Amino acid sequence: MEESKGVVKHVLLAKFKEGTSENQIEELTKGYAKLVDLIEPMKSFHWGKDVSIENLHQGFTHIFESTFESMEGVAEYVAHPAHVDFANLFLSHVEKVIVFDYKPTTVRV
Repeated sequence: MEESKGVVKHVLLAKFKEGTSENQIEELTKGYAKLVDLIEPMKSFHWGKDVSIENLHQGFTHIFESTFESMEGVAEYVAHPAHVDFANLFLSHVEKVIVFDYKPTTVRV
């Protein structure tokens, strides 16, 4: 297996609090996406809603994925004032989150 050089994916799964409207989630998602323009180490942002037919999501309905060039970039992002402010707002609307950072790996056969 070959680990990606430097690139780090930062994944967040969100279980929103009951009563959080679709409009609020949309505004939060737009706010999250804007961080790409404010925090230099954050290279890209993607998001989506659970569409699985297996029903194993345990209430986590949304996924947010950011790409960074290094773990140092993730650390800079986490400490950045724009992220801290946004995280405080975002977390006030979620019941539970899972955050997972990983370096993409390719399997050679």
